[in-house]
Parts: sequence; C-alpha cells; structure tokens
Amino acid sequence: MPSPFDQSTYQVRLDWGVEGLDRLAPADVVVVVDVLRFSSTVADAVAAGSTVSLDDARGWSRNGAAVASGAGGAVVLIGSLRNASAVARAIATLQDRNQARTSVSVIAAGEADADGAVRFAVEDHLGAGAIIAALTDLGIDHTAPDAAVAAEGFRALKRALRHMVSASGSARELAEGVAATDRMRASGVVPTTTSSAAELDAIDAVPVLRDGVFVAFD
Repeated sequence: MPSPFDQSTYQVRLDWGVEGLDRLAPADVVVVVDVLRFSSTVADAVAAGSTVSLDDARGWSRNGAAVASGAGGAVVLIGSLRNASAVARAIATLQDRNQARTSVSVIAAGEADADGAVRFAVEDHLGAGAIIAALTDLGIDHTAPDAAVAAEGFRALKRALRHMVSASGSARELAEGVAATDRMRASGVVPTTTSSAAELDAIDAVPVLRDGVFVAFD
C-alpha cells in the first residue's frame, strides 16, 4: 500500500529534508531549495560560468547537499528565490523533451537543530513556494496540498520577501557568522548575501547535478 504521505497522486510535491525526500514517491525531478548558504550561492556561481562540486557543497550545507546526494536517479536541480522562474522553465523543458508528464519533488532543506532534526525555515518555504507558483503559471499545476500552500504563501508575501528572509532565524544566524560561509570562501566561491538571496528571479541560471558536479542546465 502506498503511504498516505507520499503525494504520489500529484505531479508537484513538497516535503522537507532527506526524510521528506524519502517519504515522497520517487520523482523524475528533485529540486533542492536551501535559500541561504547553498542554493543561491551555487546558482550564482553557475551563472558566473563556474561549476561547483557536490563534495565542496557538503561543507556549505549539510541538509541541501544531503538531499542532492539522496535523489537517486532523478534529475537534480538547485532552486532558490533568485532563479525560481528559471527552474520552472527548466522543468517544463524536461517535460517537453520527455513527451510525458514529469513528476517533481520540491525539497525544502530546512535547518538542522543540535540533534540533526530538520526544522521549518521561512526562507526555504518561500523559495519552494516561488518555484511551485512559477510551475503553476506554466500550466504544471497538479500540486499536492503541501505544495499549493507554499505557492499561495509565496504569492501573499511576494512584496515582503526581503523583510521575511532578512528577519528569519537563518539570516540572524548568518549575521553572527557561521563556519559554512568560511568554507565557501576557502573553496573559491563568493557566498550570496542575505539581501541578494531575497531577490526574486535575479538570474536565469539553473544548476543541475551531473557526475557529482553542479553545472548549468541546458
């Protein structure tokens, strides 16, 4: 019997962290959303013409990198507020290429507490909602309730993104300084600022994971 929580009857699904990825039915595409520290920085690096190895990314965001690593045979895309519409267009392109309905699991990475449990993160919920809303605008709108709630929450708060992201607990933690930011710089990558991470559709680059490296989707 399928789990009542696997969202398998829906094309677009949403859950949190690696456990959420495992809870959902297998999907054709997995979108990793870890707005601060990971998704925005990887997307900006790829937009600038660089590539990012998954090994380096593990030092930046345990949650985001773990989701990317655990996606199995799915196409893994990196999504954020900065490239939400571009991610939706990439998924539509994949669906056109496949000539079949393409299932999508949007995984918000969240924040890990001291025991490793994933908690809700405002910025990741907004980032996931932005991508799901953009998919809906393209007609990919058979969304699970979890995904629909995120999309409508994003739409309602769209004009307040900068405030919502900067006021989040994750942003306050970053302001105090975290080792992950230092590891980004050590690997030659400039971390995306909290202010920039809140900019909607600032770039068109969509990182896709190929052979352990994040490169530009084409």
